[in-house]
Amino acid sequence: MRLVVRERMVAVGDDYWIEDENGNKIYLVDGKAMRLRATFDLKHGRTDKVLLRIHQKVVALRGTMVIDRDGETLATVRRKRLSLLRNHYTVTMADGTELNVSGRIVDREFAVEHRGELLAVVSRRWLTLRDTYGIDIVREDADAPLLVAVAICVIQLAEKDRAGGDG
Repeated sequence: MRLVVRERMVAVGDDYWIEDENGNKIYLVDGKAMRLRATFDLKHGRTDKVLLRIHQKVVALRGTMVIDRDGETLATVRRKRLSLLRNHYTVTMADGTELNVSGRIVDREFAVEHRGELLAVVSRRWLTLRDTYGIDIVREDADAPLLVAVAICVIQLAEKDRAGGDG
């Protein structure tokens, strides 16, 4: 499944759509303005049902975001280590499973893997529109909303690191 995100609208407090390659609105990212921490609701495009809530952990030694489903923590996203060219993040699921995210996050060129198996690729390469990137979910049985939320988290954390505000 390929999804398209128009980045120019991505900011805390802004709402934006994530569409499939045909322009169908799949998810609405509802940014919550006027909050102490970055908070987003990922909603189903047709029903407006909140699928996941994404929020920044206010007190953390390094940048951390939490993904909740139905009021329960589903995953925690943290910066693993930082190098000059690549960023590395760890997604720890509630059951202890870990996903790894690595690549050039700020450039929107990165991958999400579980035990070396590719789950999703975020890239600008296959899109020609400026300020747009794609999320290519490789596995058909993958939790698409979770992978979208992971992409949102790591991009938010990388942008915050780049601006010099690490949680």
